[in-house]
Amino acid sequence: MAVVLVTESADGLDQVHVVPMTTRPPGQGQEAVGVPEAVRRQLGLSAERSWIIVSEWNRFTWPGCDIRPIRGREPSVSFGFLPAGLFRRVRDALVAAAIGRPVDRGD
Repeated sequence: MAVVLVTESADGLDQVHVVPMTTRPPGQGQEAVGVPEAVRRQLGLSAERSWIIVSEWNRFTWPGCDIRPIRGREPSVSFGFLPAGLFRRVRDALVAAAIGRPVDRGD
């Protein structure tokens, strides 16, 4: 998953808005941005082609029940930052898609 936005809730807690990152090609009706090979290498991800799905996203209070340490990188839960250019492409695709609806994951 990629964090694309952080907001503060009325009670002062950080709410993160995330989009899935997957090695499964986008399905019919899914909007996605491809993750370049150089970025996958930089982040230490699989060499398989990857996509960031921009037509669906989740929102939850950080850190959330689905956040787990990365095996071999404990206690880190992050592979790192998306390069600015890729982040802008994801942001612009999210805005253009404007069809994604948040799934509130709660706590």
